[in-house]
Amino acid sequence: MGQNSVIVLLGASGNLAAKKLVRPMSRLRASQSSHRRGLLSDKLKIIGFDLTHMSHDDFIEHVKSCVDQSSPELEDHFKAFRERCSYITINQDAGDDSFVVLKKRMESFIEGDETQNRHFYMALPPNIYVAVSEQLRRNCYSEKGDSQIIFEKPFGHDLESSVELHKKLEPNWKESEIFRIDHYLGKEMVKNIMTLRFGNPMFGALWDCNHIDNIQISMTEDIGTEGRGGYFDDVGIIRDVMQNHLMQILALTTMERPGSFSAEDLRQEKARVLRLVPPLEARHTLAGQFIRTKDGKHPGYKDDDDVPEDSRCATFCTTVAYVRNARWENVPFILKSGKALSESKTEIRIQLKDTTDAMLRNTSHNQLIIRIQPNEAVRLKMNAKMPGLELRTVETELDLTYKQTVEDPDIPEAYEALLLDAFRGDYSESVSEEELEASWKIFTPLLHELEGNKNIVPAPYVYGSEGPDGLEEFIASYQVQK
Repeated sequence: MGQNSVIVLLGASGNLAAKKLVRPMSRLRASQSSHRRGLLSDKLKIIGFDLTHMSHDDFIEHVKSCVDQSSPELEDHFKAFRERCSYITINQDAGDDSFVVLKKRMESFIEGDETQNRHFYMALPPNIYVAVSEQLRRNCYSEKGDSQIIFEKPFGHDLESSVELHKKLEPNWKESEIFRIDHYLGKEMVKNIMTLRFGNPMFGALWDCNHIDNIQISMTEDIGTEGRGGYFDDVGIIRDVMQNHLMQILALTTMERPGSFSAEDLRQEKARVLRLVPPLEARHTLAGQFIRTKDGKHPGYKDDDDVPEDSRCATFCTTVAYVRNARWENVPFILKSGKALSESKTEIRIQLKDTTDAMLRNTSHNQLIIRIQPNEAVRLKMNAKMPGLELRTVETELDLTYKQTVEDPDIPEAYEALLLDAFRGDYSESVSEEELEASWKIFTPLLHELEGNKNIVPAPYVYGSEGPDGLEEFIASYQVQK
């Protein structure tokens, strides 16, 4: 790849830019896997752009701390990689002047009449997205190449603010120039959902309400807010995880087969199925907030000095969604996410309907489990005959755990996949404005009800537990019981 390209990391002094962006870019250049090595352009330049005063050497040390140098070969790759990097300190009181300096720095990398693609990664607080994007458009837009602005979530706080953000970006940036990152779309097992569904006829034949009883999509963490309580209190678990990550997984799990796997067809199908999900309701929701352990070893959410004593912020939520079409009629989608729980894992658990008891007794539900992280796997729980002279059944499992069945699996980091797509102009893993609007329509009424009704208080649960009391019964109420 010889395209002249520049990526500008706005907010380069922060951990997001260093750990989530610089490290994946260095891996794409230095990967020891032959089919991934050198995927970035030889002419790619990286410019850190931030208010924090840093010298060039300071920035290189900041970058170095996040890059793998565990072998002499990787050390050599980093020496070459750092030559691509430079840094500009923003003068906050100088208006557009710093952006003019940025423009000149980018232009200095152009040789002759060649075009230059420019990617602006906004590792910034959302409240300054619009102002900074206007300055970039005014001063740094590429006249002889492509320009792209890359955003991290959150994309708004609710439906109204999301629509407003889009309207303010629209005069300066076309939808085809906006790449909205949801890093879960870059995870290997999320990318594998479509292959499992559409590449295996045995799954396609049972992927509907005639065979499936319920689908659970969960993302849990065994850590709390860890000093981020002040930030988290303005967001909550629904905005942090469910409205984005879990909705994207739900869309990929439920959408119809797209006409092709092009970005346009794929994003249209995801948006179409999300528009078929009615707004969520508090009566189908269980919210919780973690409290300290009895021994005091792990603090509660409100023990954070930055969290108000009367906070009703949910650190846990389980809610039930439905897709109103013929394929998914009356199938409950049980969405669960929380912090400070017993384990960290993300998975899709598809429970099939029960078998008849006329011939076989004591059978278990068939389940297809897609483990997204950790230990990526696909497992199929099924019934088989117990060895012996009598006809007795036993639950068994077909297990495709990547690390056990694939020799030395080369699983890229999510940001490697997403950044490579962004640089290539492939928007299939960028969240479209239509998907975003549909997702906010699903969650905004629930958010307003939970936050606006002071009588709704999240149920307490102990740090490290399974969740609030009554969780098991809540989930079971939406499942067919044997």
